[in-house]
Amino acid sequence: MLGISRWWWLAGCFALPVLAAPVPLQALIDATPVGGTLRLAPGTYAGPASISRAITLDGGRQAVIVGDGKSTVLSVAANGVTLRGLRLTGSGDSHDRIDAGILLEGDDHRVEDNQFDDVLFGIHLKRVNRSRVTGNRVTGKKLEPAMRGDAIRLWYSQHNLVEGNRFVRARDLTFINSADNRIVGNHFTDGRYGMHIVFSPRLRIERNRLTDTGTGIVVLYSPDVVLRGNHVAHALTAGGGGIVFKESNDALVEDNEVLHCSVGLRVDAPPASVGSLTVRNNRFAHNIIGLFFYGEEGGHRFSDNRFENNLNTVAISAPGAGAANVWRSNTWDDYQGFDRNGDGVGDTPHEVYLFADRIWMETPMATFFRNSPVLEMLDFLERLAPFSSPHRVLQDPAPRMR
Repeated sequence: MLGISRWWWLAGCFALPVLAAPVPLQALIDATPVGGTLRLAPGTYAGPASISRAITLDGGRQAVIVGDGKSTVLSVAANGVTLRGLRLTGSGDSHDRIDAGILLEGDDHRVEDNQFDDVLFGIHLKRVNRSRVTGNRVTGKKLEPAMRGDAIRLWYSQHNLVEGNRFVRARDLTFINSADNRIVGNHFTDGRYGMHIVFSPRLRIERNRLTDTGTGIVVLYSPDVVLRGNHVAHALTAGGGGIVFKESNDALVEDNEVLHCSVGLRVDAPPASVGSLTVRNNRFAHNIIGLFFYGEEGGHRFSDNRFENNLNTVAISAPGAGAANVWRSNTWDDYQGFDRNGDGVGDTPHEVYLFADRIWMETPMATFFRNSPVLEMLDFLERLAPFSSPHRVLQDPAPRMR
């Protein structure tokens, strides 16, 4: 154990000279009094380590904590701990243990301006309340997406703020049984799910940027969620989409931009569901399918949205799906009408019918041939002289003109 004579004491703070060999961090933490600050000098410190009382650990952006490659690098089991300016690397690779860069337990923490690399899970909040995770940078291990851990994971954690973080090469950003959290201004690229929300009502998810993930934002069994001002792009897995809702009532989807995804917005709920989605002022562009409704009549409200250059604007699982949705004042790039009085509203309603589209929507194996010359010709003939009654998917009585 290092002698106390090698430390410099100043106003409850510790400073260490630069040492060539990693310094055991745990001894320094144990010597820091409650409410004190352990200010690490530039250098490398050996983990894993744990904190069991309220202190501030400040690395000044020049201190590196190296794990043993078998466990979590830094664990916190206390209230009111601040972790700032640290670089954490070298966690274990066990999903069963949830090996992470930082494991937090307790309340009222601050985790800010830290850097993580070569970690399975980045930041794990386990029954943590009223804490702030801001300005961190997390890069996961070089593994296939399904084998990575989550860049951030909240479990039974409430009233936390996750803001301004950058996440790269992780599995998901996961929120499980974690109500009333704010997720604001984060960036995430190269993952499986951008955000995976399960049994977590009343989340506020605003101004996040999610790109190159299998699916963008998935909301499962979580009512009263607000998605506002997010940018989701390049989410192209067949069963996912940019934004996906399943049995999550009374949500607000507002001012989002969803670009180049397999489906812009996918809504899946059984007929017994109560409540509805309000979808307004969003832009859905360059997606394979703009909107997809599965297995429910709907009752959702769509207003002032823009649908641009989607390969298919709207698709349904079967006739009747989405039949009760309400449409008003949306902009449709395939609207075929005029605005003779110049009021910015189309003179006739915008209607979407299924013609040959019904073949691949009702027979999934036919999806392979979608947009093939044969189906395109069949669709043209159906529209020219229908030999069966087309199915109307939606009617917008007051479409906006460009």
